[in-house]
Amino acid sequence: METILTGDRPTGPLHLGHYVGSLRNRVALQSQHRQFVMIADLQALTDTDAAKVRANVLEAAYDYLAVGIDPAQSTIFIQSQVPELAELTLHYLNLVSLARLERNPTVKEEIRQRGFERDVPAGFLTYPVSQAADITAFKATLVPVGADQQPMIEQTNEIVRRFNAMAGKMVLVECAALIPDQGRLPGLDGGAKMGKSLGNALALSASPEELRAAVKRMYTDRNHLRVEDPGQVEGNVAFAYLDAFDPDVAAVAALKDHYRRGGLGDTTVKERLEKVLAAFLDPIRARRESVARNPGAVRDMLRDGGVRARAVAAQTLGEVREVLGLDYFG
Repeated sequence: METILTGDRPTGPLHLGHYVGSLRNRVALQSQHRQFVMIADLQALTDTDAAKVRANVLEAAYDYLAVGIDPAQSTIFIQSQVPELAELTLHYLNLVSLARLERNPTVKEEIRQRGFERDVPAGFLTYPVSQAADITAFKATLVPVGADQQPMIEQTNEIVRRFNAMAGKMVLVECAALIPDQGRLPGLDGGAKMGKSLGNALALSASPEELRAAVKRMYTDRNHLRVEDPGQVEGNVAFAYLDAFDPDVAAVAALKDHYRRGGLGDTTVKERLEKVLAAFLDPIRARRESVARNPGAVRDMLRDGGVRARAVAAQTLGEVREVLGLDYFG
C-alpha cells in the first residue's frame, strides 16, 4: 500500500481547477492507499494575511468533505499543528542553494504572477523545501498534483537523494507526481490556469446564480460571431469544461463537430455546460452545507488528524535527527 500526501493552501474556496488538478485523484485513491491530506496554512502565510488564512482553514475542510474525502480513510490535518514539519524544513534548507530555489520553474512563475520581482518573501522562495518536508515526513510515494507542480516533486527528490547520500543509507523516500490525464483546467477567461488570485475560478461551493454568471462570461471563440459561422473548439473554454465534466463523451464529440462546421451557437453550448456543471456541483454544495452546520465536529476531525499526522512525522524527524547527530538524549 503506497502512501499519498496532498494538500492545498487555504487562501480561498477550492475550485474546479483543484478538482481536475488533484482532488479527483485523491477521492479515487483513498480507499486503496494510505492518504494524508494537508491544509497548508503555514505556506499560505508566505503571501496571504493571517486573518484570511485562519478564516479559510475550515472552509477548505468543508470542501474536502463535500467532494468525498472520507476522514475514515484519509487523515486530514492542518500543517501548523504538526511542528515536526517546520523542523524538517529547517534541516532541508541546508541541502538546497539559493540559486536552485530561484531556478524552480513553479516558483518563478508564481513570483511573476504576484509581481514580487526582487521583493520576494524568503518564506515564499523556500516553500519548495517546506513542501519537501511535508512529503518526506510521511514517506509519501505518490503526490497527486497538477502538471505545474512537477518541478516541486523533482526538487523534493533532489533533497531526498542528497540527504540519503549524506546518511549513507536510505532514510527518506523518493516520490512520484500523480498528474491527472485531463490536464490543467483553463480559467473562465481563457487564461492558461484557473486561480483564485487571478479572478477566473469557479468555486466548488458556487451557488446556482454564481454558476450561471460564470458560464455566461466564459471564453469561447472570439471569431464565432454568428450562429452559422464555423467555430473553433481548440482553446474554447466551454468545450474544455465539457470534456472535463460531461459524462456523455459521444454527445460532446457531436457538439464539437456541429460547432466546427457552423450552425451551433455559443448559447446552446453554454446551456448544456451549465446543466452539466449544476449536476456535478449541486450535490457537492448540499454536502458542504450539511457539514458546515457542525463546525465543532470538523474541528475535532482536524484535531484528531493532527494527532495521527504528528505521530508519523515525529518518527521520520527522529530518524533525521539521528543522522544529523541531534539525538543527544537517546
